[in-house]
Amino acid sequence: MNQMNLTPLTDVRWKSVDLNLLVVFAYLYEYRSVSMVAEKSFVSQSAVSHSLSRLRKLLGDPLFERKAHRMEPTDYAHSVAPVVMRLLDSVSRELLVKPVFEPQTFAGVCRIGLTDYAEFLFAPQLYDAVLASAPQTQVSFVHVNRHNYQAVTEQDKLDLVIGSIPGHTNQFVSQRLYREQHVCLFDPLQISAAEIRDVAQFASVEQALVSPDGALESTVDRLLAERGLTRRVTVASRHFMTIRRLLSRRRLVAIVPKLMAEADTGQDVLAMTTPPVPVPDFEIMMLWPSAKTHDEKSLWLRQLIRQALPQDG
Repeated sequence: MNQMNLTPLTDVRWKSVDLNLLVVFAYLYEYRSVSMVAEKSFVSQSAVSHSLSRLRKLLGDPLFERKAHRMEPTDYAHSVAPVVMRLLDSVSRELLVKPVFEPQTFAGVCRIGLTDYAEFLFAPQLYDAVLASAPQTQVSFVHVNRHNYQAVTEQDKLDLVIGSIPGHTNQFVSQRLYREQHVCLFDPLQISAAEIRDVAQFASVEQALVSPDGALESTVDRLLAERGLTRRVTVASRHFMTIRRLLSRRRLVAIVPKLMAEADTGQDVLAMTTPPVPVPDFEIMMLWPSAKTHDEKSLWLRQLIRQALPQDG
């Protein structure tokens, strides 16, 4: 196979190369007049003459010679004119004009970072929403948490992140999607709602904990301690479905996000009730790298998600 003979970049005198010189060449070739080129370029005639002098030195040819009142191209100028026009056209169309993002024809990948909570609840509807708008795209859901989202976003080139991620860095922009509440989830055949609503009895029941970072305690322990009570957390997991399966057929209670508790898994018959202590709500956020704020793909994807996911303003 024939190989193209390309001049190494280091062999070109790039300090002498100025795109504006090619523009001057193109104008001179079209108008054959220094004054007309000066007018079109919004510069003085002396500036055009200086550029022509630099062009002659760069290309090693007079390029344009005065004949009567016109600047006529040399044979060499005629020969390189198509190359110059092609280069300027390529720069104009392929470099200076950013392609308009069209979801219907986009055939790339949407990379969305999701916490366990967000993936469990929203992956199917996010997938449906993206494919309905951009049928040729692919969707990649990437697991993140509040500790690693920044590194994962950079490493996996995520478009955005969804989840409970408070106190994000200034390298990200965020928008609140909605505020989530907590409920107690339990097997009603093992524990009564009345037991849970009584704070002392609640503290005496063994507890399961959905723990994004593996911790075996949470804000609930502080709230109970303020009432002189302690609870016994016997199991923790990062995955809600693991906790949900453990609750079935056991005297075990877990405080979980309300939307998680309401999700119909078809695998159990659990009940929920209001916690006996005022567990603070938390916010579900959409975050994206600040550099992508005005990116057309990012704007489209963020609008799509705002429409697809619950919002409370």
